[in-house]
Amino acid sequence: MPPVRFLAFIAAAALAAPAAAQSYLPQSKAIGGNPGPQHNYICPNVDGGRALDCYLDAVRHLYTMCKHVKSIEIIEFGYAASEQGTNATKSEYCVDKQKLNIARPYQAALREATTSKQAVDDMRGLHEYWNAALAALKWRPGESDDEYKARTAAVVAAIDERVAAIRQALPPAPGRAGTPGAQDKARR
Repeated sequence: MPPVRFLAFIAAAALAAPAAAQSYLPQSKAIGGNPGPQHNYICPNVDGGRALDCYLDAVRHLYTMCKHVKSIEIIEFGYAASEQGTNATKSEYCVDKQKLNIARPYQAALREATTSKQAVDDMRGLHEYWNAALAALKWRPGESDDEYKARTAAVVAAIDERVAAIRQALPPAPGRAGTPGAQDKARR
């Protein structure tokens, strides 16, 4: 086969491949108020859930993502050097990216939670705490390895407690177990 025909064949195959692959990809749909594929990056444990469920999942998940990125920088450069020069670039980018990623789920969750002033206030407090926790992922001079790990792990536990408080402040969603309508359906 002449080189020109071979290159034309390769180019045609490359152009056809994306179209063929598209038919095998999962279709994009809204999950928890956040458009994305079925296996959602922002709230991976809430496929098909409410916006509120997506946000409450995302807070913990996105903090953990940036915590892992910071851990990689620490492993790569050591605690003190992980904050010097461009060594912290990856974790700084992660924080900026996750703040953008959570904005839509947060706004959608606030709209859903309007039935409970306490839940809305608690969500605002959680969001402020989350933002502060992301900023505090940096190693503090003089902090030991155990102290750093305990401090960042305590954030996850505090997020879980705040999420539980928000869920308690909300009335049950229609059709969920524990609601009168769901109990009636279960008896039938």
